[in-house]
Amino acid sequence: MDLPTALYRVLMISIEKSSLFLTNFRGFTLIELVLVVALAALLSLVALPTYTAYVNDAKIKTAIADIYKIEMEIERYKFSSGDRPPNSLIDVNMDSLLDPWGNPYQFLNHALVKGKGELRKDKNLVPLNSDYDLYSKGKDGLSTPPLTAKQSHDDIVRANNGSYVGLASEY
Repeated sequence: MDLPTALYRVLMISIEKSSLFLTNFRGFTLIELVLVVALAALLSLVALPTYTAYVNDAKIKTAIADIYKIEMEIERYKFSSGDRPPNSLIDVNMDSLLDPWGNPYQFLNHALVKGKGELRKDKNLVPLNSDYDLYSKGKDGLSTPPLTAKQSHDDIVRANNGSYVGLASEY
């Protein structure tokens, strides 16, 4: 038998064996498919809360950065106007800036307020700032002056005249 004929026979035998292998392959069993779906569901259950927390933390950090940015513009305004805070965010061209939850930032010049009813207050009901209040209403979009109120826990606030900017619940 010459070499080309021998190679031809070996090739034909290997093709026959591979075709037999392919015809015996029947796919995945139902149990295997159920296990794969269950594993994917389990991974999703673990990953989704982590991802949601990451997105929420990113939004909080964005709101904090925005409040610092607005505060810087207010300080520039005060420098050019003889240490007088603006009447509103319109005066510093920041009225169109929205927080990460789609709500406008809140600003309250203390010099324009009669009494202390509207001022943001800490757990002892003492005003947070002596010059102005600047805050985001947070994820729920609701807020009341005392930080102890449930509606205010997710607010991002400026307190101690800018020494603290962060979650109201952590102040």
